[in-house]
Amino acid sequence: MILLPWLISKIYPPDVTKTPEATGEAKKKLRAMGALTSPEKIMLGAFAGLLLLWTLGDQLWGITATAAALAGLAVLLLTKVLTWDDVKKESGAWDTLVWFAVLVMMATKLNEFGVIKWFSGEMASLVSGMGWMWAFVILSLAYFYSHYAFASNTAHVAAMYAAFLATAVAAGAPPLFAALVFGFESSLFASLTHYSCGPAPVMFGNGYVPLGDWWKHGFVVSVVNILVWTSVGGVWMKVLGIW
Repeated sequence: MILLPWLISKIYPPDVTKTPEATGEAKKKLRAMGALTSPEKIMLGAFAGLLLLWTLGDQLWGITATAAALAGLAVLLLTKVLTWDDVKKESGAWDTLVWFAVLVMMATKLNEFGVIKWFSGEMASLVSGMGWMWAFVILSLAYFYSHYAFASNTAHVAAMYAAFLATAVAAGAPPLFAALVFGFESSLFASLTHYSCGPAPVMFGNGYVPLGDWWKHGFVVSVVNILVWTSVGGVWMKVLGIW
């Protein structure tokens, strides 16, 4: 958390580094906007309701995230906060929705067609007979960078976590250590690509970061993450007696 913001500021510095007038300008704009209007209050209420449904809806009322999103959109359309023309104009959102859906489906089909099972088996054969440390290094790197083929952390974990953990433990890796490392990696690979997790397409869709820059710097961040978590994290887990 300390190192990465500094690193990014050096390898991909922002165009604007100082905005001393931002606070004053924001206050001026807010005063000019005046009090909340009825449509703005409805939008605020819909947003709060969606946050509630996305966090607790499935557990408490069986409402999926997709159903909640459609309900929120319906409320905004029925109250005329938005029109269908407003929705159609969001070309970037539609573009992201289409290709992200394809990538999620691709990850699901890779599992259904046995590609993930085959890949896991090949990795098990590759590390067979190795010392557990080298075997675990190879397995963890393969698990991490195979995320290039996934458009969701959840899909990746569901498809590969158990298989790679079982292979690592069979190779002699301490079970708790292996489970934790694969768990950490399951969040750290989220910055690899512009489709690697749910928030990534939304951020990429704003158009501030070109595709090549995202992939290049995403890889750099991944290397730094692995080095930090391997060195500092590995030593700390040794101190705790996890391995």
